[in-house]
Amino acid sequence: MSVESVVAAPIAKTVPTERVHHGDVFVDEYEWLRDKENPEVIAYLEAENAYTEARTAHLGGLRDTIFDEIKSRTQETDLSVPTRMGQYWYYSRSFEGKQYGVHCRCPIDANADGIDAWTPPQLEVGTEVEGEQVLLDSNVLAEGHNFFALGAFSLSHDGTLLAYSVDTVGDERYTLRFKDLGTGELLGDEIVGTAPGATWSLDGTHVFYQTVDESWRPDTVWRHRLGTATEADAKVFHEPDERYWVSIGATRSEKFLMIWVGSKITTEGWVLESDNPEGEFRVILERREGVEYSAEHAVIAGEDRFLILHNDVVDGVKAQNFVLADAPVADPSNMTLLIGHRDDVRLEDIDPFSDHLVLSYRREALTRVAIWPLTDTGYGERRELEFDLELFSVGSGSNPEWEQPTLRIGLTSFITPTQVFDYVPATGALLLRKEQPVLGGYDANDYEQHRDWALAEDGTRVPISLVWKKGLPEGPKPLLLYGYGSYEASMDPAFSVSRLSLLDRGMVFAVAHVRGGGEMGRLWYENGKTLTKKNTFTDFVSCARHLIDTGVTVADRMIADGGSAGGLLVGAVANLAPELFAGILANVPFVDPLTSILDPSLPLTVIEWDEWGNPLADKDVYDYMKSYAPYENVEAKDYPAILAITSLNDTRVLYVEPAKWIAKLRVTKTGDSPLLLKTEMSAGHGGVSGRYEKWKEVGFEYAWVLDTLGLSGE
Repeated sequence: MSVESVVAAPIAKTVPTERVHHGDVFVDEYEWLRDKENPEVIAYLEAENAYTEARTAHLGGLRDTIFDEIKSRTQETDLSVPTRMGQYWYYSRSFEGKQYGVHCRCPIDANADGIDAWTPPQLEVGTEVEGEQVLLDSNVLAEGHNFFALGAFSLSHDGTLLAYSVDTVGDERYTLRFKDLGTGELLGDEIVGTAPGATWSLDGTHVFYQTVDESWRPDTVWRHRLGTATEADAKVFHEPDERYWVSIGATRSEKFLMIWVGSKITTEGWVLESDNPEGEFRVILERREGVEYSAEHAVIAGEDRFLILHNDVVDGVKAQNFVLADAPVADPSNMTLLIGHRDDVRLEDIDPFSDHLVLSYRREALTRVAIWPLTDTGYGERRELEFDLELFSVGSGSNPEWEQPTLRIGLTSFITPTQVFDYVPATGALLLRKEQPVLGGYDANDYEQHRDWALAEDGTRVPISLVWKKGLPEGPKPLLLYGYGSYEASMDPAFSVSRLSLLDRGMVFAVAHVRGGGEMGRLWYENGKTLTKKNTFTDFVSCARHLIDTGVTVADRMIADGGSAGGLLVGAVANLAPELFAGILANVPFVDPLTSILDPSLPLTVIEWDEWGNPLADKDVYDYMKSYAPYENVEAKDYPAILAITSLNDTRVLYVEPAKWIAKLRVTKTGDSPLLLKTEMSAGHGGVSGRYEKWKEVGFEYAWVLDTLGLSGE
């Protein structure tokens, strides 16, 4: 007896709802699914879950096998590389059988000096650490909750107090608590409804935190004095403009507190001396539409200066990829250019230390790091760190101290488990402190990674990253093509233990670095947003065609994979070129973007107008978005198999979007390819919490991928 005869595919009822904008009438028959307080909505989602479980029940064994593979390759009881701050080494532990991490510290060796004092202790699994103190055990905090997320984890500068916050619902609103690390006791202070994060004043008497508005936009910074009632907290900063979000932090030197106000295209910074927490913040450079900047404090030749990355006009030309300047703290507008604009290099970050700077940038779709010594007279000679890998990701690690003789660096690639180095600027030595353990005899030499380039419809070269296991048979191979392409986010090469379960079964994993992302610089992003957004989708199609044309794969052996804004990408591609794919895997997919962006009351919508355009005010934007919105462009044609995964409590991409999409596809499309919707009924945008639950979810998705490509029995 077939599964279909046992469990029928749910068919959502239709309740026609008119949406009228710019003279266009769109009849939405599934908008009623938005009301998650309606028992009918919950019943429908549960029916979809039951159908999905029935259609995939035969994969239970494969799911378990993949889960076991991930588990067997993971050193479940492990420790991170300790990071020195003050008189302690800080690190986290994981334990076999436990879902969450445990944050710990142990004292430094008071007798060590020089580089030895900065050489982290070699902590062994199963060996008791002398003087170890457990600061926070997330497993204890998560007890009794279906969901758990840690938000803030912030130590006072003297190391005596810990501010931390937790979310046990998945809605990204946290409760902030304080712990005395001397006694282990919680203080009486408790602040509910905060955004993640907490920033201490220099003396540890005050904590600055943020709250969000009804649209989940961080809009207000508050100052709390320990030991006082929350009602007495001072509102330090409020941003009324709904296009901007607010954050607070401190400079690396800890000398200044910084409030940052940012939209997608404009930023503004405010500064206050950290030893004067009740003082008034002052603006660094007043906001100007379309100008972004960041500022960090450095001491250059004995003078306090701000290092400013910005994309303002320089010598009559807009510095799209940013330039670096410095300026006196007392007069930030009096800037001296340090690094000019380059079309092929995107400057991303600057980290000052007492005697050197760390510059982070990207070139040729790869991240880069350079060390820039500081001398008595100013700046020395920059040196870029080099690695013998075709593809890699490199960046600064945890470096909390202002004065330290080492620089923590992280390196990974598709075939390189994450490596943690300490770089010694004085000698150029690169000291390997740890490589992510992969159990079961993993050997990077068994795999290979490669960069290829596809030609987009307009002739633009689009990078593709690929990884596979050596020795695969000749001819087309099963392939998972991943893409994102929004918000200038870059999908950089990174190792994945779970991905080995696909590679070892003969699959190729590929990333299409499409426009809308940031891999190739700011213009790569600019040419994949607002009224050029369709480049994101057509670039992905071009990458898929290239992989077919070059014989890497064929259409019936390729699956498109994307989540969130990447879900919009694969949803649009399903409409554009369904014939190129055997399946579409869409996680928390943004497949009804026009409905969402038209509603300013929805979480984060107004902020999104700089990314997508404002369809409320602009008919051209409305028409353009309507022309690519996956939900509104579902047609009576054959689609690939689709698995959409969402979360009931997601505040970023509401569950209703994939629910409506699948409901409409089911009654509109032709052919017999299965449509599956899986809703986590107690999770947010990041999906389920806890590592074992996440591994089970990966097992579910990968089993579906393998089954869709006919590999479930291999």
